[in-house]
Amino acid sequence: MIDDFAENGLLATAIDGFVARTPQRQMANKVTKAIQAQQSLVVEAGTGTGKTFAYLVPALRSEKKVIISTGSKNLQEQLYSKDLPIIKKALDYTGKISLLKGRANYLCLERMYHQYAAAGDLDKNLRTDLVRVKNWSIKTKDGDISKCTTVTEDNPIWPILTSTNDNCLGSECEHYNDCYVVKARKRALNADIVVVNHHLFLADVVVKDTGFGELIPKADVMIFDEAHQLPDLACHYFGEQLTSRQLFDLAKEINLAYRTEVKDMSQLQQCADKLQKCTQDLRLLINQQNNKGNLRYLFNQVNIKQELSYLFDALDFCKEVLLLAIGRSTTLDNCFDRVNQYQLLLKRLTETHVSGFSYWYESSYSSFLFALTPLSVAEKFAELLIERKGSWIFTSATLSVDNQLDYFTKRLGLTNSDSLILESPFDYNNQSILCVPRYIPSPNEQGNAEKLVDILLPVIEANKGRCFFLCTSYAMMNALATKFRELTKLPVLVQGDTSKVKLLEQFIHSGNALLIATSSFWEGIDVRGDTLSCVIIDKLPFTSPDDPLIKARMDDCQMQGGDAFNEVQLPEAVITLKQGVGRLIRHHNDRGAIIICDNRLVMRPYGATFINSLPLSPRTRDINKVINFLLSNSESITDNLESK
Repeated sequence: MIDDFAENGLLATAIDGFVARTPQRQMANKVTKAIQAQQSLVVEAGTGTGKTFAYLVPALRSEKKVIISTGSKNLQEQLYSKDLPIIKKALDYTGKISLLKGRANYLCLERMYHQYAAAGDLDKNLRTDLVRVKNWSIKTKDGDISKCTTVTEDNPIWPILTSTNDNCLGSECEHYNDCYVVKARKRALNADIVVVNHHLFLADVVVKDTGFGELIPKADVMIFDEAHQLPDLACHYFGEQLTSRQLFDLAKEINLAYRTEVKDMSQLQQCADKLQKCTQDLRLLINQQNNKGNLRYLFNQVNIKQELSYLFDALDFCKEVLLLAIGRSTTLDNCFDRVNQYQLLLKRLTETHVSGFSYWYESSYSSFLFALTPLSVAEKFAELLIERKGSWIFTSATLSVDNQLDYFTKRLGLTNSDSLILESPFDYNNQSILCVPRYIPSPNEQGNAEKLVDILLPVIEANKGRCFFLCTSYAMMNALATKFRELTKLPVLVQGDTSKVKLLEQFIHSGNALLIATSSFWEGIDVRGDTLSCVIIDKLPFTSPDDPLIKARMDDCQMQGGDAFNEVQLPEAVITLKQGVGRLIRHHNDRGAIIICDNRLVMRPYGATFINSLPLSPRTRDINKVINFLLSNSESITDNLESK
């Protein structure tokens, strides 16, 4: 199998531009052994290793049932539509490959026909979109909403026309045999390779007995790409949440069933209206609080307690009314089950004295979310590995902290896993430069943004834009954007001005833009070539200790005699910084500068942990040296173009 990756191997023969890489062969060899031995394996593969092919080739060669889970739907689509077809063709693989998404990605026929029966409840625009979806439903084979060209994916009609674990009627649904989720699951059951994402995988682990039961089939090999996301995601999925949207949707379902199915029970509308009003009143009250905080403090407030008691009363009323309608409507039977579920969940959420969990909430203008999240999933995840025997492969470019994988493996309970750290094959010594500028203000200093603009504008203009400015807060992002737009004629693009995809298209098309963004641009962005040759980071990305989940983990760590900063905050910040820095060099021909505007990197002892975790680039504190490096980079690009 290793010959597949040789300079004259099968991949080099079958794939134009394939470059043999030693780290890729090492990873493929390790993955092959883990599959053969049915072991778990953790691999950090630096950018440029070619980790996707390094696990795909052994997976397809194994002739076993394989589940591949990615960090996002975008990566999932790329793997299924681009990478797998290349390897399938190169290896002449004859097995079946399937793509499986969460149910919210597939049109629900039951909900579509239900909405048609009461379309008067929708506003004019939504009624128009409903007709467009109905027309598309006649032609679609798989019901994947991303393929509907007449209605965009972010259109508000889709949450109305897709199912959730709560409202899915399962085998009781009259459209069960035509259900797109059922069909997708059948394809996955019959496939040899199934591509999913982490959200779907974890939701499937947690919800086994709801709706259709397990969507993801059992497999011999489980591969997780972008595995650094798993610990935090697992904490959320192994916890519990109740949202205002769930309560509003329940009220709407009851009302819809009354208008279309059980028209002789006016009490249905009364209980639905009461539930909607109590949820709305609670939302308005929570909107007066911070937009994120500790549920223990929130639920101790007298006025919040009062509104919660009204919500409990409203759910009780719904339960009494729905009990009278049992057996008359499948929808109302489902609503009765949901009322019971939400009552129990709300009761658990208000019992905030239980240890081992973080109790927290989030709110916005239109919604709220109550959550309890376990502080550790190590034990549960370890049980999962024992229960589902086989090979479990975890890989990412950012798993280690100070060249150790302990932080990742401990959080997932991977005590007996094999491991491997592979450095990037890129020549960072010649391709990049790292700068912590002199005279930069302290991270929380007043007027920080204006001072950073003064220091960094010469670099950005010398580089003719082509720069990402990654921020740790929206406040900093907006302050920087305002100042840069005052002082430069270069295009200044800001996260939130348009969609992420369109923003990237504008950045690449302009060729001289400064893009200022926050968290969603720190990872999963791949801009190659000289379009991006400078990445600036406003400060070390420590999560605020006021964040309720981080605070709970820190408190728990201290109670167990640990060092909360070194064991929780620092590792999290290191991995996030590695993600941000990783946006720069994406190809062996890329060159550019990383600028980190935080003196703590060179002034504090823990700065060494960050430095040791980053690629080995030449370092400087002199902005002029960065400018010279970037100008020499531009000259070499021009020379190359002229020589062609």
